[in-house]
Amino acid sequence: MANFGNRNRQSDDSRRGGGSGDDPGDGQGGGLSLLLWIFALGIFAALMLIPQEAALDTVPYSQVKQMIRDGKVAEATLEDHAITVTEKEPTAGSPAQYRAVTPAQGDPELLPLLEKQKVTITARAPAQGSWLVYMLPWLLILGVYIWFQRRMLGQIGGGGMGPGGIGELFRGRFSKPTEQKSRVTFADVAGQDQAKKEVEELVEFLREPDRFQSVGAEVPHGVLLMGPPGTGKTLLAKALAGEADVPFFSTSGSEFIEVFVGVGAGRVRRMFEAARKAAPAVIFIDELDSIGRTRGTGLGGGHDEREQTLNQILAELDGFDEKQAVVVLAATNRPDVLDPALLRPGRFDRHVTLNLPDKTARRAILDIHARDLPLADGPALDDVAAGTPGFSGADLKNLLNEAAIGAARRHAKAITAADLEEARDKVMMGTVRTLAIQPDEKHRLAVHEAGHTAAAYFTPGADPLYKVTIIPRGRALGGTHMLEKVERHTLSEDYLRSQLVILLAGRAAEKALVGSVSSGADDDIKRATALARSMVARWGMDADLGPVDLRQSEDHPFLGQTIAQPHEHADATAARVDAAVIALLKEAEAAATRIVTEHAREMELLVHELEAREVLDAEQIEACLAAGGKVSPLKRKRPPGGDTDGA
Repeated sequence: MANFGNRNRQSDDSRRGGGSGDDPGDGQGGGLSLLLWIFALGIFAALMLIPQEAALDTVPYSQVKQMIRDGKVAEATLEDHAITVTEKEPTAGSPAQYRAVTPAQGDPELLPLLEKQKVTITARAPAQGSWLVYMLPWLLILGVYIWFQRRMLGQIGGGGMGPGGIGELFRGRFSKPTEQKSRVTFADVAGQDQAKKEVEELVEFLREPDRFQSVGAEVPHGVLLMGPPGTGKTLLAKALAGEADVPFFSTSGSEFIEVFVGVGAGRVRRMFEAARKAAPAVIFIDELDSIGRTRGTGLGGGHDEREQTLNQILAELDGFDEKQAVVVLAATNRPDVLDPALLRPGRFDRHVTLNLPDKTARRAILDIHARDLPLADGPALDDVAAGTPGFSGADLKNLLNEAAIGAARRHAKAITAADLEEARDKVMMGTVRTLAIQPDEKHRLAVHEAGHTAAAYFTPGADPLYKVTIIPRGRALGGTHMLEKVERHTLSEDYLRSQLVILLAGRAAEKALVGSVSSGADDDIKRATALARSMVARWGMDADLGPVDLRQSEDHPFLGQTIAQPHEHADATAARVDAAVIALLKEAEAAATRIVTEHAREMELLVHELEAREVLDAEQIEACLAAGGKVSPLKRKRPPGGDTDGA
C-alpha cells in the first residue's frame, strides 16, 4: 500500500445568566416548597375527615351467633361487612360490645335469629368519605406533572421568567461576551501570514473607528474564514479580539438550533443587540455551515428553524449602521454549501482562506506549541517540519503531545528526536501492532516493500527515500517512507507518472519474485486508479481526449445541486476515459516490472536485509541498491517525509 505522503471582567454568575448574586433556582425551590406544604395539608385534612371507629374487640362470627342464640344480646348494629352486638348483662371485666366480620356470601339465618331472640336491630348506612379522599390521587398526579415540567424548563432556561429564568432561553450566554481564560494575540498564530495580514487590518478599525469614518472608509462587517479543519480559524478570531482588546462574542452555529421554533432567531437578535451596545466588539460564529446551508435544496426538504435562524442572521448583517464598529467573523470548512445570500457584498464579503502550512510555517507552528516542552534536541523540530507534509496546526500540536506522552511513559525528563519520530509514525500510520506473521507472509511483505523502495530509488524525479519498514502499524503491514525535496504546489506529468510506477511496484515485485500477487496491493491500486483518473479526466494529460473536464460530479447529493441532472458527457466518452485510465495504469505497471527485473540482484539483497532488520534507513537502503553501480541520489540521511505504506 502506498501513501505519500476584556475590558470588563464579568462574574461567573453573570456569565451563567444569573443577573444578580442570587441563586437562579430560588424561585423554583420556593414554589416547590409551597407545593409540598399544600399536599401535606390536603392529606392531613383528608385523614381528619375520614370517620373514625371506636376501638372494639373483634371476635369470631360464630361466637357472636352463639351469644345471640343464648339470649345474651340486647342490641345489634348491622353494617356492610360487620356486626356489632351489645350484651344484656355484661360480665365484670369484659367488654359490653363485641364486633365480628360477617361472611361475604351473606348469612340468611342471621336476621330471623335476631328477630326470634327479640334483639333490637339497627342498620348503619355505608360511610361516605370526603371528596378530598377521592381527589387526592389526582392532585398528587397533577402536582408531580407540574414539578417535572418546572424542572425541565429550569434546565433549559434557568427556572422562571425573571433573571436566570425562561427568558435566558433566548438570551443566555449569547448576549454576554465570552470570557477568555488567557488573552490570545497574533503572536500566538503562526503559519498563516497572509490570513493574519488580512485580519490585522480590522484591528485598527476596532481600536480607532473614528479615524476611518472621518474619511468615509467602511471596513467590511462580515469576514468569512475558510480552510481545512485544524488550520486555526477559531484561533485567528480570538487573536483579533485579543489584539484589539474588545468584547468577544463567541458561539457555534449549531447552538442556535433548539427544540422550540423561533429560539434560534431570538438568540441571534439578542447577541447582535448586545454586540451593538458593547461596540467596538467582535462576533464569532463557528461552524457557520450548520445553519448557513443553501435554502430550499437537498433531499428531504428544508428545516424551518434553521432557515429562520439564517434569515435572521442575514437581516442583522444588513442592519449594521456604518458607524457601528462591530465585526462579524464566521468559520467554515465547507464554503461550497453556504447559501449565496451569505456571501454577497455587504454581508460576508471578505473571504480569508487558511491553507495547510508549508515547511517553514510548520516549523513556526512547532516552535509555538513546543515553548513549554522540555526538548532534548531543538533542531529535531526541523526534521519534524520537513517530514509532516499535509499536517495542519492541530495535527502538529497532537504530534508533540504524543511525543510528550511517549517520553513520560518511559520516565524520561526530556523529549528526544526518537520520541518525535515515533509520534510522527503513530499519527500518520497508527500504533505498532503485534501480529503473528508467518515466514512466507513476511517474505512476501518484504518483497512488496522492496518493490516500492527500488522503484522510488531508480525512477528519475522521484522523492528521496528515508526509510522502509515491515513493522505493522495501524492498518498497514509495512511502509516505504520518502521525503519531498521541495514543497510542490503544481504536479508535473512526469512526476505523476513516476508516482504511478512507485505505487504499482509493490504488486509488480510480488509477481516477479514470488510468482503471484496478493491482496496487499489493495490500497496501492485504489490510489493509483484515483490518480490516473485525475490525470485523464481533470488535468487533460491524455493525448486523445485532450484538455476536457470529464470528472465525475463532486457535489454531495444532499445539497440538491446535481440531483436529477443529466451527465455533462456521453457514455461513450466515459468509456474512453476508462480505457485511458486502464492504459495509463498498465504502462506504469510495465515500467515497475522492468525496474524490478533489471535490478533483481539488488532487490534480493534488499529483501534479505529487510527480513533480518525489519527497518532500514536511507544509508542501509543505498548500500543494498547501489551494489549494481547505480549512483544514488541519497547523499545523506534525511528526515522523515512522504510515505509509501505496504498493506
